[in-house]
Amino acid sequence: MEIALIVVLVIVVILVIAIISLYNNLVKLRNMVDNAWAQIDVQLQRRLDLIPNLVETVKGYASHEQGTLEQVTAARSAVMGATSREGKMQADNMLTGALKSLFAVAEAYPDLKANVNFQQLQSELSNTEDKISYMRQSYNDTVMKFNTAIQTFPAVLFAGMMGFKARDSFDAVAGAETAPKVQF
Repeated sequence: MEIALIVVLVIVVILVIAIISLYNNLVKLRNMVDNAWAQIDVQLQRRLDLIPNLVETVKGYASHEQGTLEQVTAARSAVMGATSREGKMQADNMLTGALKSLFAVAEAYPDLKANVNFQQLQSELSNTEDKISYMRQSYNDTVMKFNTAIQTFPAVLFAGMMGFKARDSFDAVAGAETAPKVQF
């Protein structure tokens, strides 16, 4: 009888340790997802800070391209006003498209392309876009690890009860891979 009690106690202790380990791993993965999103947020803010200077520089050369400039400004405002991750993801995709249109317009103005201020802003923005792209990939990889962890056995048995829910990946907007058309 004593041996049976000891065996049961050992099994209970092992189960408790396994559940604690599982919970700690899920917390670690959730925090990694949150950190990956925070890194995207930092780069998005950097891009938002660069855009007003870029728009002002383009305005001086291409004032009749008001529609494109308004589109960039509206998309920037949408990103700044987004309160949820999903909202920020959608607004960011809009902004990416608007910036592509802006740079396509800039290609038509040799004086603008030669402007040192514009070149510097374009270079900084391009560098930031590269960082955002890398951070999106890192975020999606981390989300995949987290979602896989909560959807596989044995975590799937406990994850929902412990408050762990699947996260959405950062998806590109439909048509983002096509170049914008600029007509004069």
